[in-house]
Amino acid sequence: MATVKTAGLGYPRIGEKREWKLLLESYWSGKTEREEFLNQMKELRIRRLRRLQASGIDYVPVGDFTLYDSMLDHSTAFGLIPERFASLPSRDALDVYFAMARGATGAPASEMTKWFDTNYHYLVPEWTAKSAPSLVRNPWLEAFSEAKQELGIVGRPVLIGPYTFVRLSKGIAPGELQGKLKSLLPAYIQAITELTNAGAEWIQIDEPSLVTDVPEEHAEWLQSVYGQLKASVPAAKLLVQTYFGPVARLEKIKLLPVDGIGLDFVRDGGANAEVIERTGWPADKVLGAGVVDGRGIWRVDPDLALGKLNRLAARTAPGRLIVQPSSSLLHVPVSSRLETSGDEVVRHAFAFADEKLEELVALAKDLENGTKSPRLEENRQALAALQAHPARNRVSSVASESVRAPRASFEERRVLQQKKFNLPPLPTTTIGSLPQTADIRRARVEWRKGHIDQAKYEEILREKTALWIRRQEELNIDVLVHGEFERTDMVEHFGHLLDGYHFTGNGWVQSYGSRCVKPPVIYGDVVARDAMTVADTLYAQSLTSRPVKGMLTGPITMLAWSFSRDDLSKAEIAFQIARALNVEVLRLEEAGIGMIQVDEPALREIAPLRRGEWKEYLDWAVGAFRESVGGVKNETQIHTHMCYCDFHEILPAIEAMDADVISLETSRSHGALVEALREEPYANGIGLGVYDIHSPVVPDTQEMLGVIRSALSVVPSDRLWVNPDCGLKTRGETEALAALRNMTEAAVLARQELAAGK
Repeated sequence: MATVKTAGLGYPRIGEKREWKLLLESYWSGKTEREEFLNQMKELRIRRLRRLQASGIDYVPVGDFTLYDSMLDHSTAFGLIPERFASLPSRDALDVYFAMARGATGAPASEMTKWFDTNYHYLVPEWTAKSAPSLVRNPWLEAFSEAKQELGIVGRPVLIGPYTFVRLSKGIAPGELQGKLKSLLPAYIQAITELTNAGAEWIQIDEPSLVTDVPEEHAEWLQSVYGQLKASVPAAKLLVQTYFGPVARLEKIKLLPVDGIGLDFVRDGGANAEVIERTGWPADKVLGAGVVDGRGIWRVDPDLALGKLNRLAARTAPGRLIVQPSSSLLHVPVSSRLETSGDEVVRHAFAFADEKLEELVALAKDLENGTKSPRLEENRQALAALQAHPARNRVSSVASESVRAPRASFEERRVLQQKKFNLPPLPTTTIGSLPQTADIRRARVEWRKGHIDQAKYEEILREKTALWIRRQEELNIDVLVHGEFERTDMVEHFGHLLDGYHFTGNGWVQSYGSRCVKPPVIYGDVVARDAMTVADTLYAQSLTSRPVKGMLTGPITMLAWSFSRDDLSKAEIAFQIARALNVEVLRLEEAGIGMIQVDEPALREIAPLRRGEWKEYLDWAVGAFRESVGGVKNETQIHTHMCYCDFHEILPAIEAMDADVISLETSRSHGALVEALREEPYANGIGLGVYDIHSPVVPDTQEMLGVIRSALSVVPSDRLWVNPDCGLKTRGETEALAALRNMTEAAVLARQELAAGK
């Protein structure tokens, strides 16, 4: 067989020990000067490139490193900077860049939402009638030149494709899409021309939007766009890269006038392979075969991957098959070599970014030589041991029909709950978490190291809870929270208290900006153990006469924000989690907690990328949520929360969840949800977030009052709640107190306006 090449599509940017995150936050806080910040960022990039170079892959990705987000990089490179940032005190490019990411006084941050069905958030490009994109900077050329000059690497630059960039932008009406795509093309032509002139041999253009619903006319546009691109830069070798599922209209997409196409053969359900098997593959094109899961943390099954590769090799011309991950490795931790604790069988089955690169090289060698390498034999043994783990196959995973009596209608429940809680109009609350300050983080480290005992740690947590109960009362918030000071992460915390979860020591991935999370790993059946939240919630409730919400993370979010096993369907795992959580919900109710919030921010994000598959997903996702809160009394008020997604797309499903109150993020969507509610009203209680907690900017009272007024135009006053967009864990105490004070003042003013009939 001809030589088989290997490629990486992208690599984690955060560093093995989150060096990237720490440097960003040091710069934002003023502890690191600009020049030192930029120098240290360069060091991180070079260190990252060395790891990629040492892996032995043939095509090293460059240009996927960023100071915040790749979509933001493209927006600024193309000069698509919203007008509200024109009045910033500083016009420095770096200041504007971070203002777009984090907001500034008088200039709200760009909208943030999920990258397809992953746990990563991107910043949404904004277009207006005045937008005139052009290449004002070529960050991909800078990255390519740096890799070549510093390490002699002739990298493969990675750009987000024009079709995906436009499809994911806001401010573009459906009829304007083709025109915006054409207006963007000259910027891409210039960027690719400069890269080709600099010596780039291949250029990777990511078009993940091709795995979503692609109308027939869009396929025609793509032929035209890539035809013009290739004709303008004939020397460029272009590889259109797709990922996250099967490509829509692959029979046509594979004929695009480019030099190669990369496909996902892990999450495609066999559809990509079926099209190639049935219709063949163009002899003049390279096929990037994504057979190593770029989003999962388990070792690749060598026999499954090699079987796919052999079948694909039979359909491609000699030397035109590239072995690669199914997507960028941005979505997995850097290396499993730092994992030294926990269940050895589970740990030994891990493959993070570095190990996945090793797997690519080993697969290519075995495919080329027809051998069985020791490296892949390790995989076979590790996966067999994992499959035989006694924590699997202990409980039924099938969705069950609840035999409990259904709850009364929302209107009946609302009367009972209002009688019980006697809340004012426009009741105020927060989403759950309150600032986790340095003293709490320090105490947690000391406790984990054994420097303080359990009793002392609990004393510190209770002191902080008592302080914030007093503060919430002083702020005159109506429904309180205990603050979640004991929780490092809303999923990891509960995973520690359930059977079936494994926890990494250093398995960090980027969520948004500098926010990194360490997802737990679902490796076995999920089963409830002891009470998880009852003691903390009861303690907080004992300090106040106001209601305190019990706080849990819902089954879909527990599933979505974990690395999960791949031998069961998502629905089966979700119902296991739902039944385990339901035990805790009923414990809280029995203990006297009358409000229980089960958060589901991930409900929309893991919806299938094709609309035709939504009904099946939403049926089981809503079913799992209802299973988790099943059996509660009509007087018990069930809350849920969602953030940073396109809620208007799933409003019927949200209503079907039948929570008594849902709180939703609205600040970064700049009123889009309000307009959606105008078209399709929501029947139950709802809180539309009045300010963006991910920005350090504290909005004033009048600004929040404006949001409340806007919400009252679509939600009746007897069903509207007032709350922030999301939890306050990452905010400082001073800014959190100031924002909450303004929020409660805005609610008081709104109540006065209602009383006056305004």
